[in-house]
Parts: sequence; structure tokens; C-alpha cells
Amino acid sequence: MRPTPGPYGVRVTHDHRRPALGTAVGLVLLGIASVQLGAGFAKLLFDDIEPNGVVWLRLATSAVVLLLWVRPRLTGRTRADWLVVARYGACLGTMNWAIYQSFSRIPIGVAVTIEFIGPLVLAAVGFRRPRDLAWVALAAVGVLLLGFERGHLDAAGVGFALLAGAAWAGYIVSSAATGEHWPGIDGLAVAALIAVLMLSPLLVTVDGSALVDRRVLLIGAAVGLLSSVVPYTAELVALRTVPAATFGVLMSLEPAAAALAGLAVVGEDLAAVQWAAIGCVVVASVGATRATRTPIHPDVTSE
Repeated sequence: MRPTPGPYGVRVTHDHRRPALGTAVGLVLLGIASVQLGAGFAKLLFDDIEPNGVVWLRLATSAVVLLLWVRPRLTGRTRADWLVVARYGACLGTMNWAIYQSFSRIPIGVAVTIEFIGPLVLAAVGFRRPRDLAWVALAAVGVLLLGFERGHLDAAGVGFALLAGAAWAGYIVSSAATGEHWPGIDGLAVAALIAVLMLSPLLVTVDGSALVDRRVLLIGAAVGLLSSVVPYTAELVALRTVPAATFGVLMSLEPAAAALAGLAVVGEDLAAVQWAAIGCVVVASVGATRATRTPIHPDVTSE
């Protein structure tokens, strides 16, 4: 059996139980669809509860499920272990909070497209050839195209998406470091708990009656499962077969999937120029993935 780097800092083991390539690719696509559907259903809740409450419910659900699933060992940990996972949790919490704030102001597809700038810039650090910077330039063209439809772009929404992208880049770096200190997905489970604790003070801005509303709680739990648990599981199984480079290319479909989810679930119809912008970022992401060995798409669980 051969362990290889996977998402979330996990070492993925390849063995005889790995799925067929076609099945594995299907699992990755399932994870992508699940994340973006979760984002769509989260946005549906914004009429009932503020984004701060939705993101807290999402992270709380995923933290509970992950902690019960992996039961991480917390005793005997070094100071370095806790510092690494605390940074990971802070990036996870900031990334989720910022993208939900962005979702509440601009279309989901646009927000995720802007957010992708974070991982793309991080990938550019790993480029060995100057010509590979063309992928970053293409992504920049895509973002500029988004500006042509100003009616859909709220400045604060764009700013929150950029913050989410920066936090996503930090999440990627922290993911690799956490995998060196915590086995399996123990680090991810602990980081999810840290993110929940970090965002808990924001609940003072949320109507308390909404947090005990059965409908809100059920949809919030569904968002947590769709946005975290389902994609984590699907992708970890898939990575027993799918090469890291192929995984990165598939994950580059996230902006397009986000736009489709926004259209199907929330009814967010984008203009032609915005679809063109999303296409630019998807192509740039595919190119950047193939140009560097740095894994730039460990997960879009930002949504």
C-alpha cells in the first residue's frame, strides 16, 4: 500500500479496496455538486436567519459529525500540534464566514469565482516557468469581466469573497502542515471545532428564536452535511484512485458548479459576460493545476 498526499493534509492509502477510476471521478463530481448545493440551500436560509447563524450551524454540524466519526486523540499533544491546528481552524472559520457574507450580497457563482483567486495566486508561487503566469493573467481577465455587470456586484460582497480566497490559501498551507502533526482527518475534526468556537461570539447578532426554529435547524444541519461531510467522505475515497493532478483539474469546475447551483436552487441568473468570466477562471485553474505540483484545490469547503 502506498500513502500519497490528499486533501485536508490527509495521507491517502492506495490498496486493493480502491474504487474504479470512473467511480472515483464520479465521487469527486458528487462532492463538488454536494458542496455547491449546500451553498444554495444555505442562501435560502438567509431570509430566516442571518449569515452568521447559517455558517455557525454549518460548521457545528460538520464538527459534531467529524468528531464522532474520527474520535481524535487530544491527550499527549505538543504545543506545536495545537498551534498548527489552531491556525488551520482559524483559516477554516474565516474562509467559511467570509464566503457566506459574500453569498448574502452577490450571486454564489460570482463569489466562488472571485474566491478562487486565492488558491490561484498561491499556485503561482510554485510556477517554475514565467509563461505559466499566463494562467494568473487569464484569471485576472475573468475577474475584470465580472466588473462589467456592476448591477450584480456589491463592493462588500466582492471584498468578502477576496477575504475568503485569502483564507482559502491559508487553509491550503495549514492543511499540509496539519497533516504532519495529526493523523488521518483528526486535525480536520479538531480544526472544525476550533472554527465553531471562534465564530460562536457572532451568535449575539443572530435572532435567538431562529436558532431554535425546527426548519432552520434541519436545513442548517443539511447544509453542514452537504457542504462538509459528504464531500470529505467522497473525496477521501476517490483519492485512493484519482491522481492528485486529476483531482485538482476536477476541482477546478467549482466556479461553474457554484453558478449552476445558484441558478437551480436560488434562481440566480447570470449574464453572458459573467459566464464568460467563470469560464476564464475555470480554464485558468485547470492550467495552473497542470503547471504546478502544489495542490491548490484541497477542498472548496469554503461554501
